[in-house]
Amino acid sequence: MKFKSIAKKSLAAALSGLMVLGITACSNSSSSSSSTSSSSPTSSSSPTSTSTSSSGSSNVTLQFQQWWEEELPTGDLAKICDNFTQETGIKIKLLSNPYADTETQIAAGAATGTMADVVGLDGSWVYDFVKQGAISNLTDLMSKDSYDSSQLSSQVQVNGSTYMIPVVNFAYPMYVNLDLLKQAGITDLPQTQSQFKKDCLAVTNKNKNVSGWIIEMSDSAPSGIQNCFMSWLWASGGRMLKDGKPNLTNNDAMTKTVDYVKSLFDAGVVAPGATSMSEADMTEDFTNGRVAFMTDSLAHLTTIKKENPKLNFTIMNVPKVDGYTGKSAMDVANWGIGVSSNTSHKAEAMKFIEYLMSPEVNAEMAVDADAFPGNTKASPDYSKADPLFASTYNIFKSDDAVNEFTGIPTSEDLMRSFSKQFQLYLNGKVSSANDMLATVQGEWEKAFK
Repeated sequence: MKFKSIAKKSLAAALSGLMVLGITACSNSSSSSSSTSSSSPTSSSSPTSTSTSSSGSSNVTLQFQQWWEEELPTGDLAKICDNFTQETGIKIKLLSNPYADTETQIAAGAATGTMADVVGLDGSWVYDFVKQGAISNLTDLMSKDSYDSSQLSSQVQVNGSTYMIPVVNFAYPMYVNLDLLKQAGITDLPQTQSQFKKDCLAVTNKNKNVSGWIIEMSDSAPSGIQNCFMSWLWASGGRMLKDGKPNLTNNDAMTKTVDYVKSLFDAGVVAPGATSMSEADMTEDFTNGRVAFMTDSLAHLTTIKKENPKLNFTIMNVPKVDGYTGKSAMDVANWGIGVSSNTSHKAEAMKFIEYLMSPEVNAEMAVDADAFPGNTKASPDYSKADPLFASTYNIFKSDDAVNEFTGIPTSEDLMRSFSKQFQLYLNGKVSSANDMLATVQGEWEKAFK
C-alpha cells in the first residue's frame, strides 16, 4: 500500500474527541461538571424507577444512568430519547454525570439493588455486576423480542450469555509518522510483522532520539497490555481466552506474540521508558515526532493535529503475522448498555436498547460521539469528519471489533500481572515465553474462580 494511495483514499472518503478503553481513555470524561437532565418534565438523581404503572408503555418512565450526555454535544442524547418517547410512549429520564461519578453511582446501585432501569456500562464492570446478579441477561431479552443480534458489531458475554451491548465503538488503530519512514527510505506501509520490524530498525536513531515503536506499560495504568500488546495477537486472529476462560498456555499464537514483542525490545527499536510510561506520555512522544509507529485511541487524532499541525502522519491496521490471510481484528473500547435485574420494566428497557441500536439512530449517535457504530448495518455520515477518521472507519468495517478484557473479572489487575511477568521475561529473569505464560495463566485463573 503506497502512501499517496492512502492519502487519496482518505481525501476521497471524508473519534476525534473522546476515547479513552479504560478500559480506557474513551470512556473517561475529563469534565468536572455533573448534570441530571430529563426528557420528561421532572428529574431526579435517585437511581430508582419512577414509573407509575407497568400496565402500559404510556405510563412507564425508564431511568437511564450514564456518562454519555456529558460527552455528547449538548441536547443530542435528550433529543434521541424524546424521539423514542414520541414513537413508543415510554418516557426516559436521563441521570447524567461524568464517567467516574457514574461508575461510583452504578456500583452503589448494584450493591444496594437500586440500580437505574437502564445503565451505561464499561466492559470492565460487567463481570462483577453479573456475579452480583445486578444486571439482566440480554440474550434472554433479545430472544423474547426475536431481536436479530447478528447485526451487532460485538456483544459482551459472561458464561455464554450477553449482558452488555456496545452502542458505539472507539477504535485503537496504528498511527504512522510518514516523514520518519520517508527519511529512512521506506515507501510502503508494513503489512506483516517481519516488515514492521525491519522498518523499525531502519527508522530508529538513538542519536536523534527517534524510535520505531512505542508501548506504555506503567503499573499504575497498565492499559498498554490491552491496547498495544494484545492488539498484535488480535490483529492476526489470535485470542487470549477460550470459552470465556484464560487460554495463555498451549496457545501458539500467544506464545509467538510474546516472543515477537520481546524481539522488538531486544532489537532496540522500542522507545525508552516503557515500564514507567503512561498513555499520555506515549501520545506526546508520537506527537513530538519521536516515534514512527504507535497503537493508540482514535480519540487522540484531533489532539495530535492540534498540538503539532505540521506532523505528517497516517493511520493503518496493526501488521499481521507473516502468511496470515484470515480476518483481522481491531482493538476497541466502547459505550456499553445494560438493563438492571431489579427493574419491573425489562421489556420496555429492551425496546429502548433496540431503538438505540437501530441503524439510523445508531449511525446518528456514532457521528455525534466521534465513534463507530455498534450496529453493522448503520451508515454514519462522516463527510464532515477528518479524512483520517473516515479512512479508519473503512478499516474498522473490514475487521472484527475485539477487546477480550471486557466482561472478565478484575481486568486491570490481569493486565498488570501480565505486564509484570513480561517485564521479568524482558530482563532475563524468566527463561522462556512458555514459562512466563504459565505463571500468568495461574494468576489469571485465580480471578476467574
